[in-house]
Amino acid sequence: MSFETTEICFETTTSRLRLRRPVEGDRAFHTAVHSDPRLYTHAPHVLGTPETNAEFFHAILAHWEERGFGYWVAEDLRTGTPLGWIGVKQQEGYLNLYYRFTAEAQGRGLAREAGRAAVAMATEWQPHDPVRALVKDHNTASVRTAESAGLVRTGGRVVLSDDRDGETASAVFEAPRVTRVDVLDAGTRAELLDLWQAVNDAGGAVGFLPGAERSEVAALLAVHEREMASGAGFAGAMRAPDGQLVGWGWCVVGPNPLRRHAPWLHRVMVDPVRQGSGLGQVLMAGLHRMAREAGAEQLVLSTRSGTGVTRFYARCGYVEVGRLPGVIRVGPGDDRDEVFLVRRLDGQPLRPHGGD
Repeated sequence: MSFETTEICFETTTSRLRLRRPVEGDRAFHTAVHSDPRLYTHAPHVLGTPETNAEFFHAILAHWEERGFGYWVAEDLRTGTPLGWIGVKQQEGYLNLYYRFTAEAQGRGLAREAGRAAVAMATEWQPHDPVRALVKDHNTASVRTAESAGLVRTGGRVVLSDDRDGETASAVFEAPRVTRVDVLDAGTRAELLDLWQAVNDAGGAVGFLPGAERSEVAALLAVHEREMASGAGFAGAMRAPDGQLVGWGWCVVGPNPLRRHAPWLHRVMVDPVRQGSGLGQVLMAGLHRMAREAGAEQLVLSTRSGTGVTRFYARCGYVEVGRLPGVIRVGPGDDRDEVFLVRRLDGQPLRPHGGD
């Protein structure tokens, strides 16, 4: 399975970058990046040569031709200046996350920003193989980039083909997997209640205030389970490589037959201990994929103002379409808006009907 051959999959943007498919005209930039000794201080023996650079660039273009995805050119969104290379490549049984930015672009968090987009795109469009990065422990900057892009250290080790004799094997980092859940077993139910309470107590806007009793959360969980049993919705579970539940969300169709193409997302949550490491985008990407597979054309969600999460949803492609002012009371004198957001799943812009 490859990325669908639509513009949304060949190209995407982040807050500061345009990530696009490379073309023949990018050969000189590719050579410049992969021949710069400043970018190979942790592995000077693999610095590119004219021969290896030509082979590498040919492989990048061929991968796109064969599979419809691959390593992007990362450009400054404002100026169009190329800044680096980022993306995933099909390997035997996994997708390899690769990133290399110019020396001038480093120190600005651009690799983290682009890496999160790459992992999210792979999660949404290439779900069958895990995303991995193979990184030397002494390359601390690359380790930080892998972890901030949503990948988790697995404990595994891999010897690379260009490793020197006696060189320490690379650590394996892997992205969590997001899978569909239609029925909760007892173990998953307990895990979810633990996660939900942790998110509540951290101030997450998932239906309760901090300190909510487990029985209250369990009662609302039972409502969602009845929705699942009736076929009105399903859940998405995000698990780390070790199997730990680290994220969750529901996709609910609702009873209105006129709205079946536009279900709601509810109770989207990530383990507070792991927040800030890109897992939210991975979870949303998995939910988008499963909703699309279920026939959804767009998704709707609402959230509480004052939490900052509307900016996160905007990074995931959602557009604010309205508010109910002050309808959520989180405490005496503290009324918040309910904010409504929508995202299409086919890459098309939102088009209001505009009628009365």
